[in-house]
Parts: sequence; structure tokens; C-alpha cells
Amino acid sequence: MNSHIFKKYALIAAGSLALILGIVGLFFPVLPTTPFLLLASFCYLRSSKRLYNWLINHRLFGSYIYNYTKHRAIKKSVRRNAIIFLWATLIISMILVGNIYLIVLLFVIGCGVSIYLSTLKTY
Repeated sequence: MNSHIFKKYALIAAGSLALILGIVGLFFPVLPTTPFLLLASFCYLRSSKRLYNWLINHRLFGSYIYNYTKHRAIKKSVRRNAIIFLWATLIISMILVGNIYLIVLLFVIGCGVSIYLSTLKTY
């Protein structure tokens, strides 16, 4: 009985941390939003129906989860805006960092995220 309660609260904590990281990922493109939101929904589904329903019905986060899980797709405007925001913030970061190794790392991450976003279907 106690292990069930521990598991429930551990999953709620993990889901909440994933949700926070997903929210941070909205503003910092190095952190991917969708995988963290998917992890949060996974954790909430197995621990709290109330939190799971809140997340998947949320006006902002719900569409990310639904469209990705059901269709593996995003809106064309979301893709375009994500890539623009990604590269704008990465370029600013590259200018501010000034370390060639970090610049290369940011560039590689940016290319990887851009390629991944480009492979998703649009609806």
C-alpha cells in the first residue's frame, strides 16, 4: 500500500518537473517542449487523472500533446515560428558566449532541432 502511494507522488513530482521543463522550453529552444510535455502526460496518466485531464485539456499545452500523439504533426505556423525563434535565440546566445566550442554545440543543436521539426507532418 505504501509503495503505491510513493509511486503515485513520485510520478506526480516527475510529471510536474517535466511540465516545468516543457514551459521553460517554450522560451529557451535548447530545451524541447513537446518531449517534456509528453513525459508529463505519461506521468500524470499513471498517477492522477485530474492532473492528466487538466494537462491534455489545457488551451496551450493540450494541443501540443494531442497533435503530436495522435498525428505526429504540428501546425505550419508553429513550425515556422519555432524555427525562427530557435535561430534568433541561438544566434544571440552565440554572440554572447564567444566560446567557439559552445558556438559549435549551439549550432549543432539548432540544426538537429530544425531537422526534427522539418520532419514532422503539418495539419
